[in-house]
Amino acid sequence: MAKQNKFSVLTSTTLLVIIVSISEMLCSPLEEQQLLKQHEEWMAIHGRIYKDAIEKAKRLEIFKENVKRINAFNNGKDVGYKLAVNKFTDLTNEEFRASSTGYKRPTRVLSSGDEKPFKYANFTAIPAALDWRTKKAVTPVKDQGDCGSCWAFSAVAAMEGITMIKKGKLVPLSVQELVDCDVDDNGCHGGLMDRAFKFIKSKGGLSTEANYPYQANNGTCNTAKMANPAASITGYQDVPANNEKALLQAVANQPVSVAIEGSGLNFQFYSSGVFSGSCGTSIDHAVTAVGYGKTSRGTKYWLLKNSWGTGWGESGYMRIQRDVSSKAGLCGLAMEASYPTA
Repeated sequence: MAKQNKFSVLTSTTLLVIIVSISEMLCSPLEEQQLLKQHEEWMAIHGRIYKDAIEKAKRLEIFKENVKRINAFNNGKDVGYKLAVNKFTDLTNEEFRASSTGYKRPTRVLSSGDEKPFKYANFTAIPAALDWRTKKAVTPVKDQGDCGSCWAFSAVAAMEGITMIKKGKLVPLSVQELVDCDVDDNGCHGGLMDRAFKFIKSKGGLSTEANYPYQANNGTCNTAKMANPAASITGYQDVPANNEKALLQAVANQPVSVAIEGSGLNFQFYSSGVFSGSCGTSIDHAVTAVGYGKTSRGTKYWLLKNSWGTGWGESGYMRIQRDVSSKAGLCGLAMEASYPTA
């Protein structure tokens, strides 16, 4: 009788294993079919066309792995932010880093703007929350495309902001003029906001976006379009490094150019909420701080305008945790911030 019971237990266990295995076999092809369909739909939405079947198969595998990571993250512990499928989903993180950032740290120490003391050092009338969009000091989000021109977008957004604050008129300014004409930077191969501000001052300002539109590639400088600048600046200043309090003082007065490590996997697929993911201080991307606030749960955040189109993040923006323990700020955002003066 004992042997019979043992046999029954073994048989039941074996049957359970077989049933689970069959279930997995049935689910796996279904999941593959769903991912294949999702990829086809994604290609249609983003207008993605691959050169051949080999390239398509390669991109499909990358897409599937990224979707699985995104789903696993969103189904895991609630950390206050979510990820989502976006236009970068068929790229490896290495490919994303190479094509969508562009901040180049200086190899030597640059002068800190107009060399005057930090102009907002004694500013204490800091609102509890601020969004420069509501004050009509921020132009619509744009898309840098496959061009490492984030530095130019960041500098231009900061300049558009101070121009509105000082002149009372929001004018979309030319990013392409910086890409083509600022020879101290490297166009789509990367650059630095401080050098962009120096160029803008030396040339007497920038043309409008309408007059010198963005092309997402390196072009020849069109000096004729530079002849009548639509806005100008008097110089720029660096925010004291590794100091979120100083950054808050600056952002309370105007949009500020910010350098950040923006190439991590969770950064790549950020969708909503207050980003608090793990990242370092190897700053490689540029954005513009256009506000700050605090959630209903008490989480403080910075509001960042990005240049990856409205399909990324919160309609092109990111909220990222503020006042973290690191002096550099989350993802190094307090390391090398600067703003134009006008």
